[in-house]
Amino acid sequence: MSAESTQCADGIVLGPDGRPRCFWQAGTPDYQTYHDTEWGRPVSDDRALYEKLCLEGFQAGLSWITILRKRPAFRELFEGFDVERVARLTEGDAERIAADARIIRHRGKVDAAIVNARAVIRLRDETGSSLAAFLWAFEPPAAERPVQMTLAWLRQNTVIPQSAAMSKALRKRGFNFVGPTTCYAFMQSMGFVNDHVEGCICRQPCEAERAAFVRPR
Repeated sequence: MSAESTQCADGIVLGPDGRPRCFWQAGTPDYQTYHDTEWGRPVSDDRALYEKLCLEGFQAGLSWITILRKRPAFRELFEGFDVERVARLTEGDAERIAADARIIRHRGKVDAAIVNARAVIRLRDETGSSLAAFLWAFEPPAAERPVQMTLAWLRQNTVIPQSAAMSKALRKRGFNFVGPTTCYAFMQSMGFVNDHVEGCICRQPCEAERAAFVRPR
């Protein structure tokens, strides 16, 4: 945490602007911008959802800030995460990408991004629907969510039944690096749930966006 942030109760910090935010974003402007403008905002775009699934897979064992700072390079090397273009990448392309020091040089995760692009295409062909519609079917019912989101709840629930079910369904369809914890992190970031803690300046705006959001079917 930076010296310019002040710890408050139950997972809230006051930033340099004096406004309360979730504790995890404190310390860097990159994290604060991501927290304020992306995390928890509902998304229905297949490209963005596919990108986030891949990046969450790359994050496994690492901090998100590491991935966030490398995201421009990931986007360059993975063709802007255009599903059709990534699906056409070759063995040689995978070797080239995995050798690039600007990203996480993990060949298994590079291969998974390509495999997952091909799995998205198969899913679309077989279901006649979008990746978004498939994924949003796993949104947790409101009745199963806490009335007030607390740090204690978040620490005790890094996996939920719906993220476990999403993981199982994705793996059945050939996706890799999509474990239950990874899927829950994905759900948090893409607005399937609103896990901004109570008192965070983004909690109510995210609630409003989720209320107005048209779920893909």
